[in-house]
Amino acid sequence: MKIRLTKEFDFEMAHALDGHDGKCHNIHGHTYELSVTFLGEPINDPGTPKDGMVIDFADIKTYVKKRVVDVYDHALVLRKDSRFKGVIDQKMNQRVMYKDYQPTCENLLIEMINIIKSGMPEHIYLHSARLRETNTSYAEWFASDNE
Repeated sequence: MKIRLTKEFDFEMAHALDGHDGKCHNIHGHTYELSVTFLGEPINDPGTPKDGMVIDFADIKTYVKKRVVDVYDHALVLRKDSRFKGVIDQKMNQRVMYKDYQPTCENLLIEMINIIKSGMPEHIYLHSARLRETNTSYAEWFASDNE
């Protein structure tokens, strides 16, 4: 029987949307909430530490935190051709990331999904992910929409 497991993560990140026609063209930050849901069958291996688990929540935490949360937490993310490039580089020497894409909630989630999917254990499947940018706004991805 298949079971879904969800783990949630919080991190702080700033970005700017160059060319945007609203306030988001300025550098600003959010408290992001990333939720990832995995699908799999519980391991049936009595006497082992992971018996009865699809995957240990602690393993999900370690995996996603190391590969995604720790990378983006307290970072400034800009498009690689951002008007802030150079100015920011002179004033700040760490935690600035330049991307080939506009760092919207949607594009950030796509990158995070690709990072999470690479290197996942074979017996589990990334079912869905949600990146909440504000209390009322989020981007959501479902594997079933992309098959």
